[in-house]
Amino acid sequence: MLWYVGGWYRTARPVARPAAVAAGVATAPGVHVEHHPRHVEVSPARVRTSIAILIALIFSKYFYLASLTSYYTFYLITKFDLSVRAAQVHLFVFLASVALGTIIGGPIGDRFGRKRVIWGSILGVLPFTLALPYASLFWTTILTIVIGLTLASAFSAIVVYAQELVPGRVGLISGVFFGFAFGMGGLGAAALGELADAIGIESVYRICAFLPAIGLLTAFLPDVDSPAAIARRAGTSAASA
Repeated sequence: MLWYVGGWYRTARPVARPAAVAAGVATAPGVHVEHHPRHVEVSPARVRTSIAILIALIFSKYFYLASLTSYYTFYLITKFDLSVRAAQVHLFVFLASVALGTIIGGPIGDRFGRKRVIWGSILGVLPFTLALPYASLFWTTILTIVIGLTLASAFSAIVVYAQELVPGRVGLISGVFFGFAFGMGGLGAAALGELADAIGIESVYRICAFLPAIGLLTAFLPDVDSPAAIARRAGTSAASA
């Protein structure tokens, strides 16, 4: 499917000269590029700082997700005395919520702006992660669904936000963030496993509960979406609906 989409994009996208884009003139037969102010200008130093903040957010997200994807079954077996089969069903429900959150994060970011989604998905999940180590089995299931949906929605917003900070370097930004995300997942699983052997799995979840507090760094990110751009996307979404 991705191979097909890549081929379609190569032939369907308009090849616009910078001067033509700035002037808002036709760049290909039947194609007209309108000039709308979409991004706020950001200095190179601010871009570097913002990328570092986004990497810190990726770290907090994937370290916490590693604690659930790798050790959630052990946590349920240890704390609630579940069977392996029952614990794996709970893990499936959590992973399904992560998949759904990843899908819906993109459209939500298109409609309301990337920075708002990053705020809500990283820092907004903090109350739920803090409550998780003290919840009953029923509420543990509910909380992990909310955590999976909310936290997973951040990744697409973070990647697109970074691409908007560094226009024209889509491949570079995608490679850096996807590579770092998977790397943090692997390192997180190893580090948290070592920590669980030392202090116990329940203590690991109490410590990891504070990782989403790193989302406070979002306050230092620039607003790369202009109000007009967000309003246009919201209007387009409403018209489509």
